[in-house]
Amino acid sequence: MKNTVLAVLILVSINCFGQSDSTKSAFSFSGYLEMYYTYDFNKPNDHNRPEFMYSHNRHNEFNVNLDLVKASYNTDLVRANFALATGTYMNANYAAEQGVFKNIYEANAGIKISKEKNLWIDVGFFPSHIGFASARGMDNWTLTRGVYAENSPYFETGAKISYTTDNGKWFISGLLLNGWQRIQRVDGNNTPAFGHQLAYKPNSKITLNSSSFIGNDKPDSTRQMRYFHNLYGIFQITEKFALTAGFDIGAEQKNKGSNHYNTWYAPVVIVKFSPAEKHNVAIRAEYYNDENGVIIGTNTPNGFKTWGYSINYDYLIRKNIMWRIEGRGLSSKDKVFTGNDKPDNNNFFITTSLAIAL
Repeated sequence: MKNTVLAVLILVSINCFGQSDSTKSAFSFSGYLEMYYTYDFNKPNDHNRPEFMYSHNRHNEFNVNLDLVKASYNTDLVRANFALATGTYMNANYAAEQGVFKNIYEANAGIKISKEKNLWIDVGFFPSHIGFASARGMDNWTLTRGVYAENSPYFETGAKISYTTDNGKWFISGLLLNGWQRIQRVDGNNTPAFGHQLAYKPNSKITLNSSSFIGNDKPDSTRQMRYFHNLYGIFQITEKFALTAGFDIGAEQKNKGSNHYNTWYAPVVIVKFSPAEKHNVAIRAEYYNDENGVIIGTNTPNGFKTWGYSINYDYLIRKNIMWRIEGRGLSSKDKVFTGNDKPDNNNFFITTSLAIAL
């Protein structure tokens, strides 16, 4: 597999530097680096933050959350992306993957199947079609990811067909996937998984999005169908104020063939205030209810029923350089956290980061 990746990089380089000027313009290269420091007031001795946190998850140490390099190729009829990444985000979120797959952030190719319409088929590894949060911190209003984002897919593998209307207001896609945030299937799993995305942008100030997942993330012998839906809206209310509101809900069979389901849900609201061109402040409130531990297991009487809140300040040092600081707290009905080696209902932490987009 390492030889395959090396071959791809060599071919990209040969094509990029060995073609005419008109072909060169189809290639583009980019990078992203986000360094951070988090101080968790629960003071975990092993420096690991709660296991349901996959981004900025190391306590009291300077580290890299995400460091990636990306090559893209885009023409009117063909497109492709290939990105490799490292960082604590990759270590945590790709822990189930094997070998070099742990470092593949994106690898996909697509062809346009209509001469007149914007209709594409793409195959490979993609960023998830679910949710408004990106692994790239600069793309988000908040420094850290919400519990809702950390515990729904960041990436996916499969094939998708997508269509964008001529006026750009509607986007629709259907997906055939390997599973719930999977590159490789779970051993013994041959169940197809499906997804959809429907986005509507009536103007530059409003985005409405509906995304779903249907599938099984266990071996076929213990198949438990999972149904998940994500709905959100992004609204630029005034020049200085913007609002994002989202709601996730999921259900999974209690046992194979069962008509009974374990459910979980997560509402979130984020308000962003931009007092000046290079300054942003965002306030977030969220709630995550997973009483039966489908996604976040706790082995406590009430499961994971947790409120979250945060406030962050961003300063855009340059157009491509951002410094951020955030204070955040989580408060749960049960003692699902560990503070000073004892069970605790609360978790408070401060994070600062410096991100550079190239």
